[in-house]
Parts: sequence; C-alpha cells; structure tokens
Amino acid sequence: MLIECDNVSVHIGKRSILSQINLSVNEKEIITVLGPNGSGKTTLFKTFIGALEPSFGSIKKKPNLKIGYVPQRLYIDETLPITVTRFMNLPSRYSSDKIETALGHAGVPGLGKQQIQDLSGGQFQRVLLARALLGKPDLLLLDEATQGLDHRGSADFYRQIAHVRETLGCAVVMISHELHVVMRQTDRVICLNGHICCQGKPETVSGSPEYHSLFGLDKDSEAALYLHQNHHKHSHS
Repeated sequence: MLIECDNVSVHIGKRSILSQINLSVNEKEIITVLGPNGSGKTTLFKTFIGALEPSFGSIKKKPNLKIGYVPQRLYIDETLPITVTRFMNLPSRYSSDKIETALGHAGVPGLGKQQIQDLSGGQFQRVLLARALLGKPDLLLLDEATQGLDHRGSADFYRQIAHVRETLGCAVVMISHELHVVMRQTDRVICLNGHICCQGKPETVSGSPEYHSLFGLDKDSEAALYLHQNHHKHSHS
C-alpha cells in the first residue's frame, strides 16, 4: 500500500472541502477520480503531496514514497527560448541519457532539442509526463492532464499512461471528467463530491445512480457509450 487515508476531512477556513475520506492507493494500481468542479479533487491531491494537512483523520504513506506530478496546465512565456532538454533540467539537472529515457517512456523520444513553444498541446503534455517520470516515482498524480486535447489525443495519452504503469511499475491516480475515455485504462473509479459518493470498477460505477446523479447523465446514453467502448476494446484485442 502506497497511501492510506483514514477518515480524512479538510477544512479551509470555515469551509469543508473534503469530508470523511477513506481510501487506499495500492502498488501498480490505476485509479481515476471523477467529480464536478469544486468537488475537492485537487484538494485530495494536495493532501497526497503534503501541501495540505488533514483537519481531521490521518494519511499514512509508504516510507520514502516518491511522487511524480503532472499539472492540469503549465504556462510558459512563448517568447522564452527554451528547449525541451533545458526545461527538463529545471530545477534539477539530469543526464542526457535519463532525459531521453524519460521522453521515451512518455512516448516522445528525440524531442530534446525542440523548442517548447514549437510543441503541440499533446507533445507538451507528454513532456510534462516525462518530467514527472525523471524521479522514478512510486506514484504518479495527473490533474486533468488531457484538458485541451481532443478525444483522440486524450485516448492516446491514457494509453501511454497504461504503458508507463506496465513499464515502470508505478501506481497512477488521475483526475478526469471523461469516464468513457479512461475506463479501459483504469482499475478503479472514485466519484468525489466533497465525500466519496461511489467507487469501484469502471463498469460498476458507470451504471450507478450516484454517478449519474453527480453528472446529470442520461443512463441509457452512458450505458451505450460503455458498450461501444467495450466492443471497441474486444475487437482490437
């Protein structure tokens, strides 16, 4: 077990952000956290990282746990001439071999000499992923890392995440709004709205009343999406 939250609540000022969170993250597991804006997803990540302390409850972490983090977005001044390699060396320097290996794991080998401002959105997100992998994390956190990518770009990125898990053996917790896109790459889904509304395997959560209530979805259309995704998966396996 990498992280265990025991009855964790987080208050900021007088406002309750998270209430009675009980969950664990196990080695090599991929977990997707779903929830509307303001549901506490990013706050949960901050408690994992240690940037926020629980107001109540406790978090236990594996000793010397290494965490890699891919942010939702990162703004870089477009007028700043900086190569991918130089960007990867901020704030710590790494050997060119380690950088190239990380870029390879992220699915963008050979990009080291490219200017950051010349990358596509998808390439830049993979460079952020590679940067998070440089420290060889036990746990990789992704905060809506595919925001701004189209459907195909998102699906490709999540496939790469599954490959990273298989290759490097790290656990992954990712925030997403796209259950139908991530469900083939995730082991467990957690629906969050200040508290854990429901959790379980993707096919279980996608059919749960709590999930449909949380996102205001039409059950038939979501079920059809799931069946389509599963048919697509089996037809390519």
